[in-house]
Amino acid sequence: MIRSRRRRSHESDKKFFRINERIRAPKVLIIDEDGQHLGEMPILKALAITREKGLDLIEVSPKAQPPVCKIINYGQFQYQQSRKLQAQKAQTKKLETKVIRISFKIGRHDLELRQNQAKKFLEKGHKVSIEMILRGRERQHKYRAVDIIKDFINSMGENIKMEQMVKVQGGKISSLISLTK
Repeated sequence: MIRSRRRRSHESDKKFFRINERIRAPKVLIIDEDGQHLGEMPILKALAITREKGLDLIEVSPKAQPPVCKIINYGQFQYQQSRKLQAQKAQTKKLETKVIRISFKIGRHDLELRQNQAKKFLEKGHKVSIEMILRGRERQHKYRAVDIIKDFINSMGENIKMEQMVKVQGGKISSLISLTK
């Protein structure tokens, strides 16, 4: 029987820090809980200082020579790290792709409504995908459907950039546009 290993993909994203006796370096550079440099000292002396203060010794920068360790409560340190990670995630802007679907036999007024809708999405910073699904006999006139989508994009205005040219995939014709800056 073949057994497969389980992978812990969700845990590999986290950054692990060595604490207290797990630190392997013989000498370390110490920073105390107030942020002051205590200098370079042997690991045993650093551990003795942390035990006196009732805190943990955390290896913050293991690749430095000598490794940099900080004297701090490990739970507090983990909390600070999670807050930093949340702040980074909040700063990244999430762009969405909005889809506007038009039909082959769309009326002028409906087309104007879709254009206004697309303009609103573009002003908010989203990308807009324009799609048309051809049914039945409409598939015989793909060239005309491509022209309808191109006219739709051209009537949107001057500051529109085509991210993806009009492409035909079977009975579906689509294009991706965004606002130029």
